[in-house]
Amino acid sequence: MTDWLLVIAGALVGAPLRYLLGVDAKFRLHSVFPWGTFAANAGGALFLGFLAEAVTDGDLGARLNLLLATGFCGALSTWSTFSYELLTLTSARRLTLAAGYLLLTVGAGVGLSFAGAAVANAAF
Repeated sequence: MTDWLLVIAGALVGAPLRYLLGVDAKFRLHSVFPWGTFAANAGGALFLGFLAEAVTDGDLGARLNLLLATGFCGALSTWSTFSYELLTLTSARRLTLAAGYLLLTVGAGVGLSFAGAAVANAAF
């Protein structure tokens, strides 16, 4: 299987999952805060941190990285939607909410990526 097919296969799971998280969050939470995108980005950061430490070198590691990190996590987490939602909140003059979203997303993303790496280090 060529590399680009591995990326596509991972994205075929990650992209719909991101969409479903957004739909579910809107349905359940009825909030202006973009919880679905936040959850997708936070989960992607955690899993990517884990993968960065857990995936071994060599051909198998490179293929898993393409499938899971580039394909799945790349499609699950989304900088463009985060940026768009941040711009939308700012344009609607919800500056406190926008600032909270920015800080929470960036802080959680960085923190969770380190947490994922720590879990992988402890497990392997």
